[in-house]
Amino acid sequence: MSQTTSETITTPTARPRTGEFVAINTISCTDAYRERFETLFKSRAHAIDKLPGFHNMVVLKPSSGAGDYLVVSYWDDRASFESWHKSSAFAEGHRRGFDDVRQARERGEQPPMISHMELYDILSD
Repeated sequence: MSQTTSETITTPTARPRTGEFVAINTISCTDAYRERFETLFKSRAHAIDKLPGFHNMVVLKPSSGAGDYLVVSYWDDRASFESWHKSSAFAEGHRRGFDDVRQARERGEQPPMISHMELYDILSD
């Protein structure tokens, strides 16, 4: 029988419930930008974690090494998400990626990443 120490025990995250809100950002990256994109997320400031109405966020990496990344965030409601999306915290949290896109456009290049946000209400849990 294996022993479990307190260091290996994790607390499960609460499941989203009916009436809560989910935002899914689908991000397509050029092959050359994938490593930079992953570095940006791994080194993020976690400012969103402290915002009212925010529950959790996961970043999903395609298993195949190709394909889109999914950034899935869970919220109390749409108003909480929209408040963050319009905030200076949002702008600051995305500044490095936005700068990369802006610089590529200034050089006349295609942006290294493109994102598409879809918003969802949780229908059933």
